[in-house]
Amino acid sequence: MGELDGKVVLVTGASRGIGYAAGIEAAKRGAHVIAVARTTSGLEELDDAIQDLGGSSTLVPLDLRDGDAIDRLGAAIFERWGHLDGLIGNAGQLGVLSPLPHVKPDDFDKVFAVNVTANYRLLRSLDVLLRQADAGRAVFVTSGASRSAKPFWGLYAASKAALDAMVKAYSGEVGHSPLKVNVFNPGPVRTAMRAKAMPGEDPNTLPTPEDIAPKLVDLLSPAVTQTGWLFDADGSSEEI
Repeated sequence: MGELDGKVVLVTGASRGIGYAAGIEAAKRGAHVIAVARTTSGLEELDDAIQDLGGSSTLVPLDLRDGDAIDRLGAAIFERWGHLDGLIGNAGQLGVLSPLPHVKPDDFDKVFAVNVTANYRLLRSLDVLLRQADAGRAVFVTSGASRSAKPFWGLYAASKAALDAMVKAYSGEVGHSPLKVNVFNPGPVRTAMRAKAMPGEDPNTLPTPEDIAPKLVDLLSPAVTQTGWLFDADGSSEEI
């Protein structure tokens, strides 16, 4: 198997794109994958792919805006395994690309609910489980937009900047434990979100989720010693 043999790894946004590819990559390395997403059909396809590899998964159809459901998920993981070895917080929403004054309050709330609040609720629910693991690892998918904050990208950029700040603070809070918490910037990737943001772009010029997933799953390795760091898909890294 691999470096994640026998470990339990939770992946959000696992029904497509980077989350789907990360679930398969984690299974290839021996992990039991807890796959979380709203789209049941995508989760079932992932389960089939993981079974074809000889791996195993637990499917969790769940809307991450439902904080109570996230709490129930944490309780279920505790009852079945007693710990969680890895968390990949991948699920995200682009929202609208618009001048900030034109962004509707509902659109603003939806993006922050998925990109920020849901990840806070995951940490709130899973913190003890990650600490119970021998080498707990958590990584959240961020974006270069959090630092560039280009015009019309204010909503998405602000949500990812908030995620980065939250992860940095949390990494310091658990610094005395074996748990390591980082963020990963995949860069431009051939996904539905990227196509929505850049409709005129040739997708064939971009790496696929399958190209990116190994670099993301690498951050779940017990060999990772950094915490509170930003890792880019191009191989560079720095403290958040």
